[in-house]
Amino acid sequence: MESRSRRVGRPRRLSREAILRTAERILTEEGAEHLSMRRLAKDMSSTPMALYHHVRDKDELLLLLLEVRTARLPPAELPHEPRERLLAGARSLHEMLADSPWAMDALTPDGRVNTPTRRIVETMIDAAVACGLNHERARHAYRVIWYYTLGELLVRFHRERARRQGDSTPWERAMHSLDPVAFPLLAGLGAQLTEIAGTGHYQRGLEAVVDGLLRKGVA
Repeated sequence: MESRSRRVGRPRRLSREAILRTAERILTEEGAEHLSMRRLAKDMSSTPMALYHHVRDKDELLLLLLEVRTARLPPAELPHEPRERLLAGARSLHEMLADSPWAMDALTPDGRVNTPTRRIVETMIDAAVACGLNHERARHAYRVIWYYTLGELLVRFHRERARRQGDSTPWERAMHSLDPVAFPLLAGLGAQLTEIAGTGHYQRGLEAVVDGLLRKGVA
């Protein structure tokens, strides 16, 4: 019996665009927990090493996917008054990231952002200058707002993840286990503190941060 030779087809052509399309499909259909460079390579009939010629690592992949998604959003309508414009820009950043929790692990406190969000950052710094801050203080104000926004989202996402797994966060466990004699105030406020850390207090905190920055910056 003659052996039949297998005809091997040409491998799928790799490009950054094709990689992002496949990654977004996995992300949308199966969730972030199923997206890895190995899984992506398998779906593209390729190898992880081949993907690394187009995407540096998974963090860059997630940031590129965030850029793809945010680029589809219509431009935010920002108010004319500079303080309100600064607040609106921060809320727009917050909403973009809140809709993409899978990107949080790729974000860093240094304020690394993608092309669509750079427009918002530009608007925020410009609004801070219009409020009376010099350029150095305006950049500092953006950094502080970014740290606050990123921190609020990380706390929220960790809490939501713990809830889905039927668990509590380390912060909540620590608050509930406090010795009321040694820490009477914290023990008494424990439940309230964990509630504030995990629910929608972003806007109120944002206004306090912005007003504090503006008062200090123009004094």
